[in-house]
Amino acid sequence: MKVIVDSFKYLLFGAAMHYLPLIWIALGLVAAMTGAWVVQRLTGSSGWVDTIWSLAVGAGGLAAALLPASEAVAGRQVFAALLVTIWSLRLAWHIAARTHGANEDPRYAALAQQWGRSFAPRLFVFLQIQAGAAFVLILAVRMAAINPAPFPRLADMLGMALLLVAILGEAIADAQLSRFRRTHHGQKAVCDVGLWGWSRHPNYFFEWLAWCAWPLLAIDVSNWRVEGLVALAAPVMMYVLLVHISGIPPLETHMVASRGEAFRTYQARVSGFFPWARRSAHRSIKETRS
Repeated sequence: MKVIVDSFKYLLFGAAMHYLPLIWIALGLVAAMTGAWVVQRLTGSSGWVDTIWSLAVGAGGLAAALLPASEAVAGRQVFAALLVTIWSLRLAWHIAARTHGANEDPRYAALAQQWGRSFAPRLFVFLQIQAGAAFVLILAVRMAAINPAPFPRLADMLGMALLLVAILGEAIADAQLSRFRRTHHGQKAVCDVGLWGWSRHPNYFFEWLAWCAWPLLAIDVSNWRVEGLVALAAPVMMYVLLVHISGIPPLETHMVASRGEAFRTYQARVSGFFPWARRSAHRSIKETRS
């Protein structure tokens, strides 16, 4: 009996030691999103929430990638750390630049109106859910970093190419939208230039595409490493969040309310998420009177 108890204690302690760094990362995410809640309450600007979230995912992903692992390949760990850092800094910089001096994010403004006096406590819970979502993404990075397969493989190169294309595509979409807003400042215009003529949300599409790269880095088909399949949760979760929950639905509700028929026409002819050819020929800019 003593042998069984000792064996159980050894396994429990070993599991705790194995997962303890990830537990610390999870607690760090909770702390980061608590800090984001404090910043929002002090500034009244929810844009900083997304900036902090992007940096938190990057920092957590960097730590997860470089944590020691018995079978990890050093080159692969550095590779994963570099990729998640590039993604994080690019996105955080863009959101911070967009937030500085701008109006409230329409998605959070809608939540504030919907939740009323309970906005503050409900926002806190909402941001902790975002911390949980961030942890799912970080697990994908971790699985990619500790994949024991020889490095680099063809799948690694494809994953890197896909991720860099996604980062570049999202940066181009963001730049096109920023330029359009400057050109049509004060007008109720709908951007459908460049990538925005192929998808109503190309930035969201490329953000999702970036997380599709991590399963390529994490899954080892030759040995069918089961742990690597965890990375599939990242693109699945991002698709559901962006397309069905916190991304497109509230943003399009705001756009219909603020742009009216111009945005409805845009919806009718341009794909909602996946880039696709226009369904009919219309002028590129629709405007309505303020």
